[in-house]
Amino acid sequence: MPEPQKELLIEVEEYLKSGIHIGTKFKNKYMQDFIYKVRPDGLSIMNLETIDERLRIMIDFLSRYAPEEILVVSRRENSHRAVKLMSKLTGIRAIAGRYPPGTLTNPALSTFTEAKVVFVTDPWPDKNAVIDAYKVGIPIVALCDTNNTPLMIDLVVPCNNKGKKSLALIFYLFTKNYMLKRGMLQKESDFKYNVEDFLEK
Repeated sequence: MPEPQKELLIEVEEYLKSGIHIGTKFKNKYMQDFIYKVRPDGLSIMNLETIDERLRIMIDFLSRYAPEEILVVSRRENSHRAVKLMSKLTGIRAIAGRYPPGTLTNPALSTFTEAKVVFVTDPWPDKNAVIDAYKVGIPIVALCDTNNTPLMIDLVVPCNNKGKKSLALIFYLFTKNYMLKRGMLQKESDFKYNVEDFLEK
């Protein structure tokens, strides 16, 4: 008998449509385990079930923290609309754009922020936030593409962290499920937003 298919956070078609599984042509050895195959055009394809599993772990982990304990950082422009909507709906603090170095480490700064966990959309453009979080010893969650080097990252979520459709889907799934787990929503149908609302125009 074939094994029953594990239920995913969203339909496989939605995952595929967003390109969440399509990596870059550059494969970092640290991300090798997440790569399912390489297409003839050289692009790496990540394993969808693993992406879904890591997204679940990320949602479960971050849901243990209150909104004011989390800091989300994303310099990548393709995510700004998604990050801002996530922040508005959940109350989680977010920096969409350049992260001012020292925000987590220097109390003398006007931007100084205390957090218990940091979530970044890409460890490379968001490296200042990663370094600061590492210095103060708080967990770092990061979306990582096949070209990322996740050396200081505590939880790696393999995915296409560059495409606007992929980022919209990730923040849609995170926002909805975080709100459900934190009791901000009674049931899934109470969430009145769709993936398009999170999509960068």
